Amino acid sequence: MKTMKLLALLFATGLGGMGLALAHNDSVGAAPMLLADSVREANSRFQDVAVAEREGYAPIPCASGADGGAMGIHYVNAALIGDGPVDVAKPQAVMYEPTEDGTLELVAVEYITTKGPASLGGHLFNFTGAPNRYGLPAFYELHVWAWKRNPSGLFADMNPNVSCDAMTGH
Repeated sequence: MKTMKLLALLFATGLGGMGLALAHNDSVGAAPMLLADSVREANSRFQDVAVAEREGYAPIPCASGADGGAMGIHYVNAALIGDGPVDVAKPQAVMYEPTEDGTLELVAVEYITTKGPASLGGHLFNFTGAPNRYGLPAFYELHVWAWKRNPSGLFADMNPNVSCDAMTGH
């Protein structure tokens, strides 16, 4: 349970991926879009947040960036976080943007592992070393903005097109 609380702090602060960026290129090209297409195909079921809840994902507060933009509300499945292989169809976090009408819109997923260096579809994860402010062991993470365009990049942590402004009781 301590790990779940620390992960909640990690993502609620919007600093989940602020570590050393190992390397990845999400500029124009086919490879990033292939991964985004794979992510959309494997995870479209999460467009209904009830599916995420049934699969063991629990919400943590909406994460906004200090310089604008946001990640949205993370629904995290702590049982999937560890050193096992990364599975495109089983992201450790599913991210939703709250909307004015109170619904949640699927915008991205996040893959998290403690084993690395990690990659998915040829894209290396960002690394956060230990010790870190979260009290977690070193971990690797990769956001994939498969449902909402991110001008900062397909794999960037924050998305200036996402907002927590419509946040209600989630």
